[in-house]
Amino acid sequence: MQTKTVGWILCLLLSIALLLSPGLVLAFDVRLGTGPPGSFSYFSGRVFCRLINHQLTDINCQQVAATEDHDAYNLTNLQGGSLDMILVDSHPLFAAVNKTGMFAYLDIDYNNLRGITSLYETPVVMVVRNDAGIRSLADLQGKRINGGTPGTVQYREMKRILTAKGWSREDFSLVGDLSRSQSNSDTKAFCYGTMQAMLYVDIHPDFSLRRLLKSCNGTLLNMDDDDIASLINADPALWKVEIPAGIYSTQPQKVTTFGSRAMLVASENLDQETVYGIMDVLDKNSAYLQSAHQALRPFIPEPGQMDENGLQLHSGAAQYIAEH
Repeated sequence: MQTKTVGWILCLLLSIALLLSPGLVLAFDVRLGTGPPGSFSYFSGRVFCRLINHQLTDINCQQVAATEDHDAYNLTNLQGGSLDMILVDSHPLFAAVNKTGMFAYLDIDYNNLRGITSLYETPVVMVVRNDAGIRSLADLQGKRINGGTPGTVQYREMKRILTAKGWSREDFSLVGDLSRSQSNSDTKAFCYGTMQAMLYVDIHPDFSLRRLLKSCNGTLLNMDDDDIASLINADPALWKVEIPAGIYSTQPQKVTTFGSRAMLVASENLDQETVYGIMDVLDKNSAYLQSAHQALRPFIPEPGQMDENGLQLHSGAAQYIAEH
């Protein structure tokens, strides 16, 4: 009996000594909400957590994949405290913070959300047929375009472009309502020549778009236009985006357009030191991120930039930006 007691005491003392050892670092969990498996958000979250876990020994980044409607799901779980950070598209983010769109009637206050940085862009590109004589946005008038199915991102962005230009459906010889999700009916119509222009909203480089451009006589339309510039300036969820020259073999010049960004957002309760460390890792490992995928690169905001859009910078991010 005495021997057992001595043994338990020795085990207890050894455990205490290990806990108090200066060489022992106990990592705490940081839960990152992303999109579902197969999405670029999910892929980015894996790369991001792997980098953080390798560089910051006191943090254990855990990816939590959502199901469909993941942006609203992750925003609500971040607000409620079950997530520490999320990757979210700038459109639903700013709608939640400013209580517009689908968030206008929700009895949820998202004022505890804080911006860190953004990790990648989702450009809106206009794909046009080379034989359609379309060299600028103005040339679209009178042509056959696909407007997308109501409720889809293509429909939303085409409507945004038409509104910016002051156009209606009557300005075109044909406006289709074809969707990418229905057996790629929009790309088939484009390849057959039924449609002369369509929108493609995705991450670049994109294999399907590369094949479309090469096989179906397509090119990306430059949208460096005063009306589009005004559209970007008026919407905090939009940015000017440039598709690099040569990213597609059929596209020798860079293309200017617009798009949203995937924002890395934290709860205000995530401590300042942790966010500062995450900013430092992202800023110093841009080459690593781009080696994982060309679209991945942090866009470090200017001081106070997010305040103007209704989303405050996290204090850790603000401190890092001020010091660098």
